[in-house]
Amino acid sequence: MKTVLYTYSDGGARGNPGPAAIGAVLCDEKGKILFETARCIGKATNNVAEYNAMILALESAQARQATHLICHADSELLIFQLQGIYRIKDLRLKALAEKVKSLASRFKSVKWRQIPRESAMIARADKLLNQALNQAKATIRPLPDSGPAQGELF
Repeated sequence: MKTVLYTYSDGGARGNPGPAAIGAVLCDEKGKILFETARCIGKATNNVAEYNAMILALESAQARQATHLICHADSELLIFQLQGIYRIKDLRLKALAEKVKSLASRFKSVKWRQIPRESAMIARADKLLNQALNQAKATIRPLPDSGPAQGELF
């Protein structure tokens, strides 16, 4: 049975590098959202986050028994590197690209498409990753400075 899924992934960092998160949305051929997710990945560059977002999308599609994928991202660098149009010079990105290609080889077909960041599903993936970053920032609060504890010596 041919199961085609459309993936939309986005990665972002606040600072470059900085706190980073990834988001992915999976849709069927009619555009119905089947799955969406986001998570923080620690300190990373935007490009590293974009690659990790694509990995998340591929892993999510594999878990849903997809056989054919059309993978969308707004990152020209990511898509053109995966298509072989741009060379990959950075060693970290090379390793991530190899992981993407390894995951992609598990499907009968994968097509890479670069689309504008204003596209509805890319905007949705971006919103998910920003929510993850905001939630992570809210849960990491510095302890109030109440001075030395009673009996504590400097």
